[in-house]
Amino acid sequence: MSDDLSGFSLMDLFRMEAEERLAVLSQGLVGLESDASSAAIEPLMRAAHSIKGAARVVGLDAAVRVAHAMEDVLVAAQKGKIALAPGSIDALLRGVDFLTAVADVKEADLEAWQAEKAAEVDDLAATLAEVESGQVPAAAVPPSEPAAPPPPAPLPSKPEADLSGFSLMDLFRMEAEERLAVLSQGLVGLESDASSAAIEPLMRAAHSIKGAARVVGLDAAVRVAHAMEDVLVAAQKGKIALAPGSIDALLRGVDFLTAVADVKEPDLEAWQAEKAAEVEAIAEALTGIEAGRTPDAAPSPPAPPPAAAAAPAEAPQVKAEEKKAAPATEPPKAPPASSPSGEAADRVVRVTAESLSRLMGLAGESLVQTRRFRPFLDDLLALKRRQTSLLDMLQNLEGRIAAGAGSDGDRAVELAMLTQARDQAARCQEGLTTSLDAIEEFARSGEDISGRLHHEVLASRMRPLADGVRGFPRLVRDVSRQMNKQARFEVVGETTGVDRDILDGLDAPLNHLIRNALDHGIETPEERVAAGKDPSGTIRLEARHMAGMLQIVLEDDGRGIDVERLRSKVVEKNLTTAAMAARMSEPELLDFLFLPGFSTKDHVTEISGRGVGLDVVQTMVQAVRGTFRVSSKLGRGTRFTLQLPLTMSIIRALLVEIAGEPFAFPLNRIDRITTVADDEILELEGKPHMRIDDQPVGLVEASRIFELEGAARAGGRMPVVVASDRSHRFGVVVDKFLGERDLRVAPLDARLGRVPNLNSSSVLEDGWPVLIIDVEDLIRSIDNLLSGRRIGRLASEAFAAAAAGVERRVKRVLVVDDSITVRELERQLLENQGYQVDVAVDGVDGWNSVRTGRYDLVVSDVDMPRMDGIELVSLIKKDVRLRTIPVVVVSYKDREEDRIRGLDAGANFYLTKSSFHDQTFLSTVVDLIGEARG
Repeated sequence: MSDDLSGFSLMDLFRMEAEERLAVLSQGLVGLESDASSAAIEPLMRAAHSIKGAARVVGLDAAVRVAHAMEDVLVAAQKGKIALAPGSIDALLRGVDFLTAVADVKEADLEAWQAEKAAEVDDLAATLAEVESGQVPAAAVPPSEPAAPPPPAPLPSKPEADLSGFSLMDLFRMEAEERLAVLSQGLVGLESDASSAAIEPLMRAAHSIKGAARVVGLDAAVRVAHAMEDVLVAAQKGKIALAPGSIDALLRGVDFLTAVADVKEPDLEAWQAEKAAEVEAIAEALTGIEAGRTPDAAPSPPAPPPAAAAAPAEAPQVKAEEKKAAPATEPPKAPPASSPSGEAADRVVRVTAESLSRLMGLAGESLVQTRRFRPFLDDLLALKRRQTSLLDMLQNLEGRIAAGAGSDGDRAVELAMLTQARDQAARCQEGLTTSLDAIEEFARSGEDISGRLHHEVLASRMRPLADGVRGFPRLVRDVSRQMNKQARFEVVGETTGVDRDILDGLDAPLNHLIRNALDHGIETPEERVAAGKDPSGTIRLEARHMAGMLQIVLEDDGRGIDVERLRSKVVEKNLTTAAMAARMSEPELLDFLFLPGFSTKDHVTEISGRGVGLDVVQTMVQAVRGTFRVSSKLGRGTRFTLQLPLTMSIIRALLVEIAGEPFAFPLNRIDRITTVADDEILELEGKPHMRIDDQPVGLVEASRIFELEGAARAGGRMPVVVASDRSHRFGVVVDKFLGERDLRVAPLDARLGRVPNLNSSSVLEDGWPVLIIDVEDLIRSIDNLLSGRRIGRLASEAFAAAAAGVERRVKRVLVVDDSITVRELERQLLENQGYQVDVAVDGVDGWNSVRTGRYDLVVSDVDMPRMDGIELVSLIKKDVRLRTIPVVVVSYKDREEDRIRGLDAGANFYLTKSSFHDQTFLSTVVDLIGEARG
């Protein structure tokens, strides 16, 4: 199943089905005049039956009545009880026209429209009942003018794909997804607004789920949804008031229905039998609420993650293999599911995720390919300049000849020839100018088309932020009640478009941030009142597009982060010394919050205390090449800002030239670009610095970082790229700025292993390759390169030690080689550098050692008994626990095919044993795992 119908309301689905079934009826009824056999009537009867069922699900009573009467007539005709004369077929075609009109009515107008058409429905149903009883009505028009109805009008909400591949259970899941999202959001909102208008959509959602569940035979879901509907009807009529305990019970029903929709079809019967007791308990609790008994508002259980609290944003899949083909997508401005409309569906196009990904790639390549006209245009401009120069030379030569000596005849010939050459060159220049204008126009038009294509594809890849945050109001409600706090959740920018992959990835990080805000940030009502605040705290999520990036801001108005308490915690956990901690700045201290396992809580609870929240956030942000910052004001609140790319496949980058080669800095990782003159460079601690915002910023040559031979620099100001992380800020001196580009990102070959300071590559419009810089790694390299460091160096060292989980731990290396001589040589080389070394005599011994020990690096030979080195590397890289351990293969074999074989197996480096005689071997070890103590 490759279609995503999460943006469609039930009315949209009814229109899609009605269009298909009405086309069958319209064509088939006309054909019955020449062939009224049972086989010809059968598909028409089923079409009418399908429309009746679909209309019943969406509550279209008028359509149900007409379709039911048509079905009765067709059943009677199929059984031979009646014969379908032209007048009878006219009556059936009137029914087709009526059902076509129903499908075209806007959802908001349906109730009034059905009331207006009540008399027509009565007349049509009576006519069809007469036909069923054997009475033949007069033909509506003479036989010479057959009453052929117009073909069904194209329904604007129907996408190109049909639903013939969907089972009833698939359609139930799609409907449940939308309706459960409405219920989950709406029930949380009832605590602040329990008006009849607020309850109405919830009641209809429960009713729709009940009807859909009845169609597919889900008795458990029917019972729970029916009980929920009864409670909501009673509340709407003012018979009961919905206290927090009552809403808890209704939300239990939502959770149960969500679980039903997630069960695989073959397991449904057994699952319902297993959950019979739970269904009884939920139904009894809801029946009690309907009767006026208000349950106690006990603290909520741990809230489910948003993916469970609200229906998933993707249409459920029946087959496991189809999960990889997750459907995509809704447009960025699609309204949330709580307010579906036919007009919104007009803008929805369903397309498989694979197809969309391919289209995305083609759009990016088209954008790059089109720009290849630009270098061609530059060449033609250069040719034009050369021709202009030629004309000038000819004119000068003409003047020389005219002024020189010689016979008059010779001079006249020379002048004529020069005049002819000048005229020819002028014509060439004129033609070239015309061609240049045409090519320039073509290039401009092509770039515009490609740009718009890319923009449209990017927009189709987007989903509104609302799709990913539906469960968060429920999360805030449940967790705050569990902690005896009061909090409300606000969203700004619900319609902001977010790339589907990034939106899916935001689920866990935002979940952690919201839980942290509730536990660490929001105070109890008593504390807030004492501090002069509203008893109810606010957690605010905001999303917006800014400077070609997606910015997600989550902030609370709680107690904020106590930096001094954080400083004490860092010392208490032995992550640094008290003297070093006292010298750290606030940004440096906040870095410790991102360490795995670090928490400021004294006790572990179900909500927090394990130190995994911010670590999860940072991991996700780094995975998509974004940035993450935190700021806080004590007593006023905390703000987390996530700066993420709009899409994963195309980045906007600044091209620079370093040692004659192009490199790219992702724009979202650059603070600014500037230039600096020699007389503006300061010497601090023996190192060059420049001043930015009245602060000294260290300068370093880019060629020095990348170990390239620097180009001779001409006079004038030096171009500088300023970049930073949370603790450090540096200026990188480059040779030249080459401008901004949209680059299609391609990963580096996995056989290269980890390449310092680089994370991906791309191709420029002239076909020249360009390497994309990993700015975070670059900043770490600069920090390690500069010997005169700021206080930030102290935090960097302490942070690195804490991130490793130990302070100055000696790193362990496993050496695997069957040659005792080589084995001992490697051991001595490594131990002389301070590493702790274990040895293994062959591949099997090495495999047993690496599984039972804890190593930072494995060094292995290739040719060994029992198990060779290639097989050992493969086993290590296939093991989930061990695959992150770097492996260096060292062999006597220096053929290229042997090297490729080792790298293909997963080795990070392949060295020959000649590397023992120089520093290559030891340098490789340091590059992979750092110094022996770190």
